[in-house]
Amino acid sequence: MLMMSRREGETILIGDAIEIVITHIGRTRVRVGIRAPRETPVIAREVKLVREENRAAAVAGRSPEALTGLIARLQPAAAPRSGKPA
Repeated sequence: MLMMSRREGETILIGDAIEIVITHIGRTRVRVGIRAPRETPVIAREVKLVREENRAAAVAGRSPEALTGLIARLQPAAAPRSGKPA
């Protein structure tokens, strides 16, 4: 991993196509801008991890047993009968 010190307004180049700009430095956060070709996906790592977890959960939940259980939980419970006419 390459570690660099940058000031606000300075830029880091990755190859010829990707540019990282330090746009703001706060007390607890740094804001960066990223210029990259449209065909290059740029997302936060956390977003990618959540997406992967969601896809894995969706695949695991596709079994017939899982679907039957889900339907049973979503159906409203039958009202208890008191034996007296209403």
